[in-house]
Amino acid sequence: MADHVWDRRNLLRFGALVAGTGAAGLLLPGTASAAPRVYGCAEWGARAPSDQLVTIGHKANRILVHHIASANSTDYSREHAFEVARNDQADHMDNNGWSDTGQHFTVSRGGYALEGRHGSLDALRSGQRVIRAAHCPGQNDNAIGIENEGTYTSVVPPKAQWDALVALCAYICAQYGIPTAEIKGHRDFYSTECPGEKLYAKLPELRKAVGAALR
Repeated sequence: MADHVWDRRNLLRFGALVAGTGAAGLLLPGTASAAPRVYGCAEWGARAPSDQLVTIGHKANRILVHHIASANSTDYSREHAFEVARNDQADHMDNNGWSDTGQHFTVSRGGYALEGRHGSLDALRSGQRVIRAAHCPGQNDNAIGIENEGTYTSVVPPKAQWDALVALCAYICAQYGIPTAEIKGHRDFYSTECPGEKLYAKLPELRKAVGAALR
């Protein structure tokens, strides 16, 4: 997957998918694929980590999908997405006692993708390293964690969020060479309802959509 060559038709298809996320795409040096716009920690006003974070010199081999289990807000603005990221970080640091946000990335209900744990975006761009996270015991050194704003026990994510999740997962898979079969839910590796019954049930559809974006 990492050595996959994209022709112009596939690049345009992936770019169209990214355009549906509510943020512009960009081309990264050394890659042939369009990357979704991901807002970095500095852009959404993250606090500095309370401890030194660990960088691991190998590729990720899995994606774990989560939900924040927060309110299903109808505020789809970028400002709200930034607030979600700040609140999530505060909860993880102040209530869980973690060094930083637990997951690598967050996707808002409005379709904005944001860096979670500091350094995750640069590590993803490199395609060669991972920031040790705190999103799932036993998976923090190898799996990229994506939190989705909202609670998906009885409803599905809105289209903007879904499209952004597909685009982000496709880019992560391309960068690290992760097969779509390794897009999993939090509950696959931990006793939890996360990412909610409805979102978990859509994971086969997510794998299919990501596979289509990568062809």
